[in-house]
Amino acid sequence: MSEKQEKNVSGQEKDCQTAGISIYFTTFAENISQHSTLNTQLSTLNTQLSTLNSQHSTLNTQPSTLNTQHSTYMAWYDKYLSIYGKPFDEVPQSVIDETRSGLARLQSTEPIASIVVIAYNEETHLQACLWAISEIRCKYPVEIIGVDNDSRDRTAEIFRQSGIPFYTEYQHSCGYARRCGLQHSRGKYYFDVDSDTIYPPLYYELMLEQLMRPGTSCVSATWSYFPDANHTRLGLRMYEMVRDLFLWVQHFKRPELSVRGLVFAYNADYGRKEPYRVDIIRGEDGSMALALKKYGKIRFVRDRRCRAVTGYGTLSESSIWQSLWKSIKTQGRGLTRIFYKKDHYEDSPDNLVKKH
Repeated sequence: MSEKQEKNVSGQEKDCQTAGISIYFTTFAENISQHSTLNTQLSTLNTQLSTLNSQHSTLNTQPSTLNTQHSTYMAWYDKYLSIYGKPFDEVPQSVIDETRSGLARLQSTEPIASIVVIAYNEETHLQACLWAISEIRCKYPVEIIGVDNDSRDRTAEIFRQSGIPFYTEYQHSCGYARRCGLQHSRGKYYFDVDSDTIYPPLYYELMLEQLMRPGTSCVSATWSYFPDANHTRLGLRMYEMVRDLFLWVQHFKRPELSVRGLVFAYNADYGRKEPYRVDIIRGEDGSMALALKKYGKIRFVRDRRCRAVTGYGTLSESSIWQSLWKSIKTQGRGLTRIFYKKDHYEDSPDNLVKKH
């Protein structure tokens, strides 16, 4: 091979080496670029996976949050239900002691309002009612007193162990018991309290603030029922919505008919001028409200913080739908009353207390 040919071969080899090196580095760069792209895609996938995990965690947390909210919403009376309906023997001594201590702290020597608890054979409910009262929050001075309507069970004993003053009314009826409480009360304002009912912590304070408004003679609130096997929470809510709507419409012309004794309070100075109806079985509070109209307005408090909870003394033990239908039929008979006012009512013979 000539020298010239050798130089050409050598040049070609160098060109090949240069081209090979160039291809190598190009391929290397492409691999690096692809690797970088894969890392970016992987990072994006990790981010998406993290987002999905976060969403999954949020979804898992939501039921817990809802359960917590439900628990918080219902918590104000759940603890009292733990003894509601139980005989006094089954009430823990710690609850009795706690109730007595709390009631003693609330008692004022110069009360603005009197909280008067009436009871007749309410051994299984009274302690829960008093326990709830012992934990109220009220910035106004109050007194708590009881009236035992000559019970045959341990009602008087529960009053005695609670430490509050109580009085025995031997003539049976809510009217006699309410009147007895009014006669012994010292506050300017009087709260009706039924012993089978549990009142929320701010009930008395908020009701009292409405009662102290100028031109007010009495106030009334709304109430709910405890759910049970025959009365679901949803069913009760629907029943109460219909009932509350009717009471609200009725109160414009006939406010006295929308008053219920378990959530009723009034100016005791006015009340002492008006005799309690003791000759009727039901309606003594509505009659008092009617008599008080001449002194001022009957106000209705719709604040849910004033919504008491009670048993089924005023609701049929049948299903909620049967109770609702019965109520609609009963109220429907006199539906026209919501369109005009009335200052006098005739007593139904079956609502009169029989004289011996």
